[in-house]
Amino acid sequence: MNKKTYDVLIIGGGPAGLSTAYLCHKHALSYLVLESGKAIFQGIANSYPAGKMVYPSKPKDAADPFMVDELRPPDKPVTVESYLQYVQHFVQHENLAIQTEVDFEDIKDERDSLTVVTSKGNFKGRKVVLSFGSNIPRELSVYGDAKMVAKNVDDAAKYVGIKTLVIGGGNTAADVIINILKAKREAKDTNSVYWAHMAETFDVNKETAQRLGEEILLGGNIRLLPGATPRIGEVDDEGVDRLVIRINEFKQSDGIDLYHAMSFPMQNVIACIGSQGPIPIFDKLSIQSIACAAGVCKIAKDGERLVLLTSEYESTRKGVYVIGGAISPSYMKINEGSIAEERHPNLIYTAINDAYYVVQAIKTKLGK
Repeated sequence: MNKKTYDVLIIGGGPAGLSTAYLCHKHALSYLVLESGKAIFQGIANSYPAGKMVYPSKPKDAADPFMVDELRPPDKPVTVESYLQYVQHFVQHENLAIQTEVDFEDIKDERDSLTVVTSKGNFKGRKVVLSFGSNIPRELSVYGDAKMVAKNVDDAAKYVGIKTLVIGGGNTAADVIINILKAKREAKDTNSVYWAHMAETFDVNKETAQRLGEEILLGGNIRLLPGATPRIGEVDDEGVDRLVIRINEFKQSDGIDLYHAMSFPMQNVIACIGSQGPIPIFDKLSIQSIACAAGVCKIAKDGERLVLLTSEYESTRKGVYVIGGAISPSYMKINEGSIAEERHPNLIYTAINDAYYVVQAIKTKLGK
């Protein structure tokens, strides 16, 4: 066991964790980042499609600037590869204390500190900041045995020459489609990319919509399927795993409904349907969460569980803070005796500013 007791142990080396480390470094708090990946920002590297642009996006109602300007994405959007390269140089220049390929396992209470249990031994800290994000992709919930689909695009060229189905209505799905359309266009492939979303409208930001529009103008063949619902995962007569997706439905007065559906080989399907928060980890750590009930939550769905945090992002486990993507898109905030759902967009901006306020709170509590 490492005998040193750090002021702050930081679990996760994404935007929130790295910002926390840098602020601790600036304010002379002893700290250590424990990252499970091979490098910092591993979650972004794994989840962002190649060539995706990184923007300094802020929520519309956000009054604060980026509180750690050194990690703010540039005004002129850059590719994720360029941004990650900049971040790597920043870590080296600041000589930030980071250990990679360390799997977090548990937290144990000590008399005057907390012990973080990992695959590489135990570490002691006065405070622990959980900043591991939320990069656990949601599963495609369909009836049947065949359910495994891609969650992102590692090589867009694999989808050249085939009709492809992308499920999801947000920016990640749009980025995947842009990459596939570009690969198809360069290969002179006219096969369509089908874009399905359970809602009737697609929700992408202005920059992504502009890039998608440009790709369509250059000849990209895209077909929209609003209101489409994945229904069945089946194995056909030739042993091919397939997804049946319902594209419209007609209710009949006699109770026998009609619907139109399409069937795609599972290997042609990419489901960009978001990620799920690490509630099982919170349960293991005895960090309290609250299930949303009808009329209580405006962002989360009924039955979803939201972690319970103070206005300083401290959890019900004393000395343990939770920031960044792990609490997006919302959490339950304790404020002056009341509890209410708080919006928390999964943005680099949000993660960075979470870190700023948490370090300010920790400095005060440690008397530094």
